[in-house]
Amino acid sequence: MINKTLFLTYLYLFIYILLSSGVILYNKWVLSPKYFNFPLPITLTMIHMGFSGAVAFLLIRVFKVVSPVKMTFEIYATSVVPISAFFASSLWFGNTAYLHISVAFIQMLKALMPVATFIMAVMCGTDKGRCDVFLNMLLVSVGVVISSYGEIHFNIVGTLYQVTGIFAEALRLVLTQVLLQKKGLTLNPITSLYYIAPCSFVFLFVPWYLLEKPTMDVSQIQFNFWIFFSNALCALALNFSIFLVIGRTGAVTIRVAGVLKDWILIALSTVIFPESTITGLNIIGYAIALCGVVMYNYIKVKDVQASQLSAESLPDRITKDWKFEKKSSDIFVPDNTSDNEENVGVSGSASDINIDEEAPLIPSSRLSHIGRTQLTGK
Repeated sequence: MINKTLFLTYLYLFIYILLSSGVILYNKWVLSPKYFNFPLPITLTMIHMGFSGAVAFLLIRVFKVVSPVKMTFEIYATSVVPISAFFASSLWFGNTAYLHISVAFIQMLKALMPVATFIMAVMCGTDKGRCDVFLNMLLVSVGVVISSYGEIHFNIVGTLYQVTGIFAEALRLVLTQVLLQKKGLTLNPITSLYYIAPCSFVFLFVPWYLLEKPTMDVSQIQFNFWIFFSNALCALALNFSIFLVIGRTGAVTIRVAGVLKDWILIALSTVIFPESTITGLNIIGYAIALCGVVMYNYIKVKDVQASQLSAESLPDRITKDWKFEKKSSDIFVPDNTSDNEENVGVSGSASDINIDEEAPLIPSSRLSHIGRTQLTGK
């Protein structure tokens, strides 16, 4: 008989892969003029942010599920605001890319995420340049270039939107580490939504007012409440599924699940959207990029193991304290008291982080080793 803990672990992984793939395909279907025909990516993202912020407000202020953190105006202005700005930018550019390029090609471009985070981390001084990591990043870049060259429906505008969104998300990850970690502020998924979603909504309002509002014709917009409600609900559920997965699995498992999800998503997208065509050069390029990502993940896992070994050489008391800290921070414990509101800390090198972009509001807590991308809004 299968172990209950093991069963739940695989169940959470399955739910994560299902929701992550589903949100991406759902958003593509909603935005594409060939299907639901709602080609307003900023508007769709604002709906996600408004819904997420409202749910977080109800959970914190009305139902008291968790307590808000001690947020001062100084911390909000210097940390939450800039993080929210880049968060909004990554969603805006990433969602807009769906209008121009296929889901399969977008997933191939997302292999650049480790490259972007490594570059931003080095530039911000949170990570050091290393020859082995640099060679891996070069291999990933070469693979993505080959994959792009083999793309039949290559669109420079869509590619630029997606790459810009990737670098905006990478900078957000680095800022999360630099700004929040230094202030000792820790956020769980609900408090992250509570503070960041409304601010991101405000930032999105500016480009929406300038770019989408003038072109909106209410009579031609197809609005279906249940479509948008279910779409936003799936994006919100993805945040919490990743949080559950982090508490149940280790670094290697999450990374493997992320790679598996990408391959499944690429295959599904070609079936659901027949206009998406994958060439042999696409596959070769992506395989090369994937080799670089796998090697990069291997290096990072080795780094963690080395740090654990070095910790074991410390006096017994220090070692025990370190092991207890690691255990308590890596396992999700429900918030039963107000003292437990900060069970997810912000730590780890930003260059190690490869968050699912469809759920970027999950804090970069012990997410140092989670496998790709991109948070709710995509």
